[in-house]
Amino acid sequence: MVQAPMARERLFALREEIARLEGKPVPAMAAARQEALAERGGAGKEKHRLPLGVTALDEALDGGLPLDGLSEIRSQCLRDATASAGFALALSALIQKQAADDLAPILWITDRVTSMEAGVPYALGLKDFGLDPKRFLHAAPRKLDEALWLAETAMESGAFAVTLLEVKGNPAHFGLTESRRLGLRAKAAGRPLFLMRQSGEEEASSAALRFLVEPAPAAIRLLPDRSMLGGSIGNPVFRLTLEKSRNPAPLSLILEWNPHDRQFSPAREPEHARPPLKRAAHSGPRLPASANRPDRSAEMGPVLAFDQAS
Repeated sequence: MVQAPMARERLFALREEIARLEGKPVPAMAAARQEALAERGGAGKEKHRLPLGVTALDEALDGGLPLDGLSEIRSQCLRDATASAGFALALSALIQKQAADDLAPILWITDRVTSMEAGVPYALGLKDFGLDPKRFLHAAPRKLDEALWLAETAMESGAFAVTLLEVKGNPAHFGLTESRRLGLRAKAAGRPLFLMRQSGEEEASSAALRFLVEPAPAAIRLLPDRSMLGGSIGNPVFRLTLEKSRNPAPLSLILEWNPHDRQFSPAREPEHARPPLKRAAHSGPRLPASANRPDRSAEMGPVLAFDQAS
């Protein structure tokens, strides 16, 4: 038997969907009641936050990552999709490690176009990243509407430790209303939902947090003679920018993910990633340029002054 608050919440959601299909504005009363039900559902629960182990980041997040709402993880271009997905998976592994119900699986809802460019989850890679492939579910819906329905259903079931929804760009059918509905579902369920906006711009969203994730060079272990040891590429490293939070000042830092201990730590950009100093190709005097070079810019002709156009 469905509890009365949950039944009313479903009724409000159906009214909202009918209004959308008919092209009418969403009833304000239904939206307000839906939000009130979500807040009531989480009122009896303590606000759970997960410390990430980095002091500056945890302070900016008011103690850590919220575990009962919607958080957005964004990449600027499609080639950075693997970095944002890696950061989301690292957060998921950390949540799964700290969760009381550590057997709850993780659900990743991928975007079809993004998966064609960046690939799909790989079992051995997930294990090396600190995740258990047996507790990882992958869904690949064909349409965005199906992905949104699946994310809402996953939130409503409460069966997953984390749900990851991947969206490419800024689609017209996914705006503030849809993100707000996802946020309400996550709030009512008391579960985290990560919206991975791949190759997308900043836009209005109900997410409490927004991270911009870019790839950063991994540390390379060097021998005493400064030579590189084969196969010595270090742990994954992310360049993280906190774009949206209660802290008005943006925070940017570099984090390293240790998949064995499943924890973050501050990292420095390795020296090999820094651009080399610009030095002259030779130390002798420069030779004069040829006077008849074909690419030499032509001299300026007479300059005429024209009256200002009205």
